[in-house]
Amino acid sequence: MGRSKKGLTLAIAELYPPQGEWTEEDYFNLPDTNRYIELSEGSLIMPPHPTYRHQRALLELYTRLRTFSEENDLGQVLVAPLPVRLWPGKIREPDIFFIANEHSDRIGERVCGVPDLVVEVTSPGTRRGDRMEKFAEYAKAGVSEYWLVDPEEGAIEVYILKEGAYMPLGTYGLGEVAQSQLLSGFQVVIDEILERGKDGKG
Repeated sequence: MGRSKKGLTLAIAELYPPQGEWTEEDYFNLPDTNRYIELSEGSLIMPPHPTYRHQRALLELYTRLRTFSEENDLGQVLVAPLPVRLWPGKIREPDIFFIANEHSDRIGERVCGVPDLVVEVTSPGTRRGDRMEKFAEYAKAGVSEYWLVDPEEGAIEVYILKEGAYMPLGTYGLGEVAQSQLLSGFQVVIDEILERGKDGKG
């Protein structure tokens, strides 16, 4: 008689290290998956499934950012799931990230180096991490510009790196236009990225 599903799951789990003991080698030996999986402090992190609002905002912003970058030959705009190594042992998978042409050597087949610009689209399950842990990590790694897109609040916040810390460039709500300092001339109409809900909010 074959093993039960529970028994098989436990057997597979025994092949991998416990939380807190994962290495980059262990991480990159994981089976291929379309789920986001990150490595932090020796532990695997699997964010919750994205929502409709999350994916819509991500795709709308990605399309505009990629088009702007291609038209101006600025660099590569990439989208998760694709691992980014902020420093050894710290692997994140930003929703969207941009790597300038002058840093093209940071683009790898399995993992990329530190991006020049990162976009995180928040959801109820990721808001704390996007605003706290990742906010500090991206600054420490030297990401020049960080966009926080909040579909629930109907707003986009843009931060720029100054002397190792993020300073707000602006918070843009429905009816307004968000802009980048790093990518001069790049602007997005908030209403085209974040749709209004039945209550009038995004």
